[in-house]
Amino acid sequence: MRLNLIITLFIVSLFIVSCNNNVKNITEVEVLDKDIIASQDLDKSNINQSVLDSLIANPPKGMVWIPAGTFMQGAVPHDKMAMAHEKPQHPVALDGFFMEATEVTNAQFKKFVDDTGYVTIAERAIDWEEMKKQLPPGTPKPHDSVLQPGSLMFKKTKTSLPNLYDFSQWWRWTIGVNWLHPSGKDSSIEGKDDYPVVHISYQDALAYCKWAGRRLPTEAEWEYAARGTQKNTIYSWGDDRSQLSKKVNSWEGEFPVNNTLEDGFERTAPVKTYDPNSFGLYEMAGNVWELTSDLYNLKYYEELESSGEIAQNPTGASVAYNPNNPLIEEIIIKGGSFLCSDSYCASYRPSSRMGSSKDSSSEHVGFRTVVTPKMLLH
Repeated sequence: MRLNLIITLFIVSLFIVSCNNNVKNITEVEVLDKDIIASQDLDKSNINQSVLDSLIANPPKGMVWIPAGTFMQGAVPHDKMAMAHEKPQHPVALDGFFMEATEVTNAQFKKFVDDTGYVTIAERAIDWEEMKKQLPPGTPKPHDSVLQPGSLMFKKTKTSLPNLYDFSQWWRWTIGVNWLHPSGKDSSIEGKDDYPVVHISYQDALAYCKWAGRRLPTEAEWEYAARGTQKNTIYSWGDDRSQLSKKVNSWEGEFPVNNTLEDGFERTAPVKTYDPNSFGLYEMAGNVWELTSDLYNLKYYEELESSGEIAQNPTGASVAYNPNNPLIEEIIIKGGSFLCSDSYCASYRPSSRMGSSKDSSSEHVGFRTVVTPKMLLH
């Protein structure tokens, strides 16, 4: 099997499964995260109002209060760029919660690693016996020189591409890349404390949340917070596309050949580079995709809409479903990244969503955390 075909297999699958002595602990963390959401009494009526007011007046460091409310989740009717899996719109009601104002940074993640000794998925040895369980039967084993720890890196193409559905044309599996070495094995995060941490998998994010006493947002919480007070617009600032380069770190120019850098950045930008939305949250559009706690299921929105009821604090589908990746359990990521453009995915819109394997990592995915009043009081 040729090396480039092997690498394509890695990219198209968009996941890396690894196994070491920490795997059992990771599984326990994942269960804990779901248990946290399921066990919360999200009805704040059982919290003394004066206590709640005090918490809101003195939010956890780096977090902002997102007030309770209702909204229509999914693409607004006049959004011509919306994809089928962003529809149909359906009503959702949420209790208030605190959300991190920025994406988790390199400095924050380093403190977690320094305190715990945690090793991310991208740094762990790859176990072929585990990996092949999520590949089509009979998939040949790549050479050991390829089965090495690493992550996915973006590469520009030299010429225009007639087919933007084949993302293996601009992604490459890069050995030695991880959160400490985000641009190659010889790169570092020195001088980038305030950049969002990347090459982080869902499982890595859960481990961080456990340490921090927080959790990942649900998809509904994330979209509600991203919209802010703009409940019926295409973008978090309104419907004006001309404001994009001032509001978002995205790809402007011909993707994936030439980035005009109109927004000032080729790849990630430091947090708080762009103005916050109406809730005080930074970079909820572009920069890096953000992990949520919801499983990706193409039928979930239809099920919620067909119920005819307002979904109260929904926590996502009970099972994952994506016929394009039937062997992989995917998590929903939101917000788009520095690679999103109108011609490719335009995922800087709040309704945009994508599935990502729990074990995958790349240079354009990060996360932020949330915490509820009840979590703070226990």
